[in-house]
Amino acid sequence: MPQNVQLALLVNGEPTEVAFAPYKTLLEVLREDLNLCGTKHGCELGECGACAVLVDGQPVLSCLVLGVDCGGREVTTVEGLVTDGRLDPLQETFADLGAAQCGYCTPGFLVTARALLDDNPNPTRDEIKDALSGCLCRCTGYQQIFEAVEAAMTRTVSPAASEGVR
Repeated sequence: MPQNVQLALLVNGEPTEVAFAPYKTLLEVLREDLNLCGTKHGCELGECGACAVLVDGQPVLSCLVLGVDCGGREVTTVEGLVTDGRLDPLQETFADLGAAQCGYCTPGFLVTARALLDDNPNPTRDEIKDALSGCLCRCTGYQQIFEAVEAAMTRTVSPAASEGVR
């Protein structure tokens, strides 16, 4: 049995140390060793996008990345989109507009869309489609997802929301 490796990385803004078998993917490390189960096991072939997370701000398919390659990196999962107990505007618009139906693909869409909006705060519909093209959904037909990303572009956090009042 291979000896565990120990890595330090930043996960959802928190310095984290984790020990795991060197053959594990980032997806397995997140779910099994760090108990961050928002990131989903999908196809495990890099084709569905359900396992997408941000590594150093860029979307990656965590089923295709070895955990040992993430030492010293910043990893953001869907759980990390919440700030001070407030949902990310994307999470709010996905809920408000029915962009999440069964929810299995939703974490991958959310982190991928967050990276898009961080890079380009006002993308066109075609740019949204292109950015999300690696994420598959079997329930929504995508229209609500695209509309939720567009709605999140204009949503801001009100002062009351920042104090936990809605």
